[in-house]
Amino acid sequence: MYHTRCLTLPTLPPAAGKSSPRTAAAGGRATRRRLLWALLLFVGIAFAALQIGANLTAKKTAPDPRLAAQGLLRPAGGGDPSPRPPLKSFSKIELQALTAGVAFLNLAEEQLEIRQGNRCFTLQTTLAPRLQQVLAEHLDRRHARSIAVVAIDPTDGRVLAMAGHDRNRPEVNPCLESRFPAASVFKIVTAAAALEAADLKPGSLIPYSGGKYTLYKSQIAPKASRRDQQITLRDSFAQSVNPVFGKLGANLLGRERIEGYAEAFGFNREIDFELPLRPSVVELGRGDRYGLAEVASGFNRTTRISPLHGALIAAAVVNRGRWVEPTIVDWVIGPEGRVVYQSRTVMGDRIVDPATARTLRELMRETVQSGTAHREFQKHSADRILAGLEIGGKTGSIGDGSGEERYDWFVGYAADPRSGEKLAVAAVVAHGELIGTRAATYAALAFREHFRGEAERAAARNAPRRS
Repeated sequence: MYHTRCLTLPTLPPAAGKSSPRTAAAGGRATRRRLLWALLLFVGIAFAALQIGANLTAKKTAPDPRLAAQGLLRPAGGGDPSPRPPLKSFSKIELQALTAGVAFLNLAEEQLEIRQGNRCFTLQTTLAPRLQQVLAEHLDRRHARSIAVVAIDPTDGRVLAMAGHDRNRPEVNPCLESRFPAASVFKIVTAAAALEAADLKPGSLIPYSGGKYTLYKSQIAPKASRRDQQITLRDSFAQSVNPVFGKLGANLLGRERIEGYAEAFGFNREIDFELPLRPSVVELGRGDRYGLAEVASGFNRTTRISPLHGALIAAAVVNRGRWVEPTIVDWVIGPEGRVVYQSRTVMGDRIVDPATARTLRELMRETVQSGTAHREFQKHSADRILAGLEIGGKTGSIGDGSGEERYDWFVGYAADPRSGEKLAVAAVVAHGELIGTRAATYAALAFREHFRGEAERAAARNAPRRS
């Protein structure tokens, strides 16, 4: 609220000595004239000041159409008769500079006040406070060296939760760090390529030899042996069988196809975001057969990915194969009450056909129902919320090579078949000497909390209103 300044008139000096009646009368008339002019001057200045203050107040409270359209300001009566000149919107690079000192990790507030010099900005995040709080409260900081959990609304890319911690570097946000080996999460990319480029089906039988979780050069031989076992693509995905995906990469797909699908799924390229985010990387080198087998199966430490990127991959699967750009800032209002940044939903290219996306969902559901994530989700089989959801995912596990850390992944989604509501989640845990809370457990927690909140909001909307 703008206020007029208080104006004080100067005090007139008292008359010195005595004077004659005529002089006194003249002096009295002069004094009265001065007082009258002073009073008129005061009234004029005060009226002008009030007008200026009223105009400033009207400009301050007049609703900006962009704000009213988004429901950010309550519409006020009157308004500004003359439209204000448009304010230049922030680019995402400028927004990164504005939020450089803001820690979005485990952030409890939906809305922030950010001061830049003598200017103050109001920033509205996309975060869901209760989901964020529940995840932050359940972080197993005792056993894990680092944890990162990201939850995204797949329909519009809004980041609903970004929780985690890093024991050695508490100042970093592990959710945005592209330093985690992707491990078997990359099998999602390989499976998509095999379904489209090699025309495989979930029930296609693939021979393999040796153990499921090893990868030797002898296991990727192009010719089948009489001693080979047979397994379907569906089961090999659900059980994360390395030799099968190694053979697919080395013998069926090749370097160009793997590289092309990896880029389509967001590797080796910039992901547009309001916070700094380095690209996830896939290194194919010269593309020798064993190197391709390592990449295709996730049996390496050079393919690296951020948890945010992992959630986007799950989002693309439930978006019928469409990429969506992430956003964590809903809007920013500048010092004069004007919108300087407004996020919008950006649907990217279709990275796989809708039929391929449906099949990937089938493979990911099998992972939860009978594969490598079955044990963790079986613990929650009696949960009323989770029992009503379609849940799919992909796990991944690999050591850091030194024996100090073991990375544990879950990248997946949950969908409510009744409401159509969806959530994409990626969780990674760097376990230390002891295995603590697993990544799939954090994903189950995120699914339960999000859809419980949706159920409560739906019940409130449908509740009968009192007259």
